[in-house]
Amino acid sequence: APSFTNVPLTIPTNTKPFNMSPSKKQKTDNGALWELDEETMNSGAVGFTASQIFMKNPACVAYTYDDVIMMPGHINFGLNEVDISTKLTKKISLKVPFVSSPMDTVTEHKMAISMALQGGIGIIHSNFTMEDQAEEVRKVKRFKNGFITDPICLSPSSTVGDVIELKEKHGYSGIPITDNGRMGGKLVGIVSNRDITFVDDRTMKLEEIMTPRDKLSVAKQGVELIEANEILKETKKGKLPVVNDADELVALIARTDLLKNIEFSQASKDHVTKQLLVGAAIGTRLEDRDRAAALVEAGVDVIVVDSSQGDSLYQLDIVKHLKASHPKLQVIAGNIVTPLQAIHLIQAGADGLRVGMGIGSICTTQEVCAVGRAQASAVYHVAKFARKHGVPILADGGIKSTGHITKALSLGASCVMMGSMLAGTDEAPGEYFYQDGVRLKRYRGMGSIEAMSKGSEKRYVWENNSAHSVKVAQGVSGAVQDKGTLLRYIPYLVQGVRHGMQDAGVKSLDETWEKLYNDELRFEIRSPAAQKEGGVHGLHSYQKRLF
Repeated sequence: APSFTNVPLTIPTNTKPFNMSPSKKQKTDNGALWELDEETMNSGAVGFTASQIFMKNPACVAYTYDDVIMMPGHINFGLNEVDISTKLTKKISLKVPFVSSPMDTVTEHKMAISMALQGGIGIIHSNFTMEDQAEEVRKVKRFKNGFITDPICLSPSSTVGDVIELKEKHGYSGIPITDNGRMGGKLVGIVSNRDITFVDDRTMKLEEIMTPRDKLSVAKQGVELIEANEILKETKKGKLPVVNDADELVALIARTDLLKNIEFSQASKDHVTKQLLVGAAIGTRLEDRDRAAALVEAGVDVIVVDSSQGDSLYQLDIVKHLKASHPKLQVIAGNIVTPLQAIHLIQAGADGLRVGMGIGSICTTQEVCAVGRAQASAVYHVAKFARKHGVPILADGGIKSTGHITKALSLGASCVMMGSMLAGTDEAPGEYFYQDGVRLKRYRGMGSIEAMSKGSEKRYVWENNSAHSVKVAQGVSGAVQDKGTLLRYIPYLVQGVRHGMQDAGVKSLDETWEKLYNDELRFEIRSPAAQKEGGVHGLHSYQKRLF
């Protein structure tokens, strides 16, 4: 057998070096890294450019995220250096490119608060009445980390039995007492566990045993968390009411919550008010103009015009109305999948575009209506076009893993919108239930008959007349597995995306898009066998844990 030891390495001298990025030539301690020759680069040996795959496409094939795989790049930076900050719209920036979908089994105020605290944003669904949706927005805006802005209150005429019932239901008994028994009423006292421990008469009025207002330690509205913490330390109390100048209760601080409190440095906040950012969805009917006005009054930062097919006269009209009536409001229009749809919405004044049609796990639009597009192709083409006009795009749907998120961002999306990925978390609406020993939560498409009966039919039917008395479902109802709290789940998603970007050799989303459009970021199309090979295979059984 021939020996390969001590065989000298020869470098061809007749090949023309190919410089992928002359202005950013990577260095080592020994000088510049070698570069591949042009023939090898163009042979497909290191993958293909996005334009070759999506634009020079003789087979006329559209691709999903699973069809595409990214080629690895050179790593010369640490994981902690990867920057995933981005833009949601022309004027709204996020530290984390994650958006929760405006679905009634995904985003209400709890989800929106948690998403914003961790650098993303939540979009409140529109299957509420106008007043209730606006109140959901207010709850997010009122939230201040460490402050309870909607505590349970009782009145002086309430009884010890009421306190005991609340303790059994919620697990605590430190309850503020206001003159009307509601949040926002004048603070008159507080009842704690020690006040009721030795009271046998459950009918005794709280005014007889509560700690009165003149003996309470309180903080004034506007107090900072650090200052409130010091007051609790000095007074050694378990609860600290926060009141305004009229002595009305505006918040409550609990020592137990304060001890568990985490400072979220990545939080998405308004630079002026320091309130969390939040979005809300509306339809395209005339009554949605009043809904939008109520949401703006409540403090909403961005409105998503929610429609299964965004390139319609109805959507163009409402986008123009929103931009004319509320000039400072950011508006995301959609859903769309082609540049032809995009140009009309950009012309109408959209600040962002929502891309995706019929590709969600619970969506049947492509099956029922025969219209839509594979998501990887849709994201690439719309993002490439919208970039010329400075409009960010939001990849909505089809996300099943951190790999899909990384692919969406690498194909030009500024953010990803997720439904099923977030539906099984603690912060999603609904209660957990068990099926075959698995802990689940309900999840349904807004095109399902169940959701449409609650109001979401306006997403699919834009006119309000009798011609549409027969509902055609474009979604299904189902269940998703428990994913725990977003406080653990979002950091896992963030870290997964950072790993993917590091492996691809890009430090930021701006660098990713620069390399994408300069044909430096490389991809390949995977065969069905390659897709199978890229997942778990060849095992009798296995356990999959995300984190």
